[in-house]
Amino acid sequence: MHKKRVLLLSEGFGSGHTQAAYALAYGLRELDPSVQTRVIELGKFLNPVLGPMIVNAYRKTVSKQPKLVGIVYRRQYKKSLNRLTQLALHRIFYTHTSQVINQLKPDLIVCTHPVPNAVVSRLKRLGLDVPLYTLITDYDAHGTWTSPEVTKYLVSTPLVKKKLTDRGISEDRIEVTGIPVHPNFWHTHDKPELQSQFELKPMPTVLIMGGGWGILYSDNLLEYMTRWRDTIQLIYCVGNNDRAREKMLSDPIFQHPNIRILGFTREVSKLMDVSDLLVTKPGGMTCTEGLSKGIPMLFYEPIPGQEEENCEYFIQNGFGEMLDSTATIDKWFKLIQEPYASVQFRRNLLTKRNQQYNPTQCSRAVLQLLQ
Repeated sequence: MHKKRVLLLSEGFGSGHTQAAYALAYGLRELDPSVQTRVIELGKFLNPVLGPMIVNAYRKTVSKQPKLVGIVYRRQYKKSLNRLTQLALHRIFYTHTSQVINQLKPDLIVCTHPVPNAVVSRLKRLGLDVPLYTLITDYDAHGTWTSPEVTKYLVSTPLVKKKLTDRGISEDRIEVTGIPVHPNFWHTHDKPELQSQFELKPMPTVLIMGGGWGILYSDNLLEYMTRWRDTIQLIYCVGNNDRAREKMLSDPIFQHPNIRILGFTREVSKLMDVSDLLVTKPGGMTCTEGLSKGIPMLFYEPIPGQEEENCEYFIQNGFGEMLDSTATIDKWFKLIQEPYASVQFRRNLLTKRNQQYNPTQCSRAVLQLLQ
């Protein structure tokens, strides 16, 4: 019997796109071990030297000129990638994409980033006969995600579906599945066991995340949080930002028994379970992971564009609040020290989550489409 093969294509412009691809791949195999999956960051795979250079340039632009990123995002908001752009991308970076697809022989291609989505769309116009599913990994629908060749769009919310239908895309090509998270986020771990595993104290705990690139908030508010270190346990997770980690480790302000500074870790699901509050940039993936855990979130410095839209969605739906002052820190750090209030708030979030989000839904939807 032929085993179904799913090829998931992403790009490294922010860690969330590839995380979503891996989450979907893991979810598919969790539900049906016979499904074969392959995740590829296409640009890096085809151009191992040039690809990472372009991603690094984008990373620097995001961190140093976020307003420019926002301007470009809004100017192109309603525009899909035109055929000339698709041709240029294919000729310069993606000339061997068809060979990769022919070699792997997938029954289905899922793209979690607009660029491979555009490249595969062009190949379909040239005769590629493989269904193309586009997993939009934010709570917005930028025009670059859209293409007539897309078989089905998998989207986070009914609002994103409406944004696509407003652009003339028929409803039967759109399915609201939520953004997939790794199966580790499907289940809750035992808190005392986690406290023992991570050598943490049984006290109110805040997890501060800088995303995969480790872009943290302004030094002033980072330092202000440490004023609570005698009563609040602080876990700073700075991802791959080794410079920020070394700087913080050498700073006396962060040298305290109730402060932990971590680099890249694969234990985020456990760290969310052991924490009472998440402080994070509003990337679509991290926010969805927080949603799946029912942890209250404070959002800082959204990148203009998609992160602003992510932020708006989660705030409007009561899953978080914008971190814009020390007063916000004081409010939430006091709340999580009140056991009844903290537990009740999290229960309310889990009830909302169950009404709006099922972490297995995206994987189940793709399995059904494979039948």
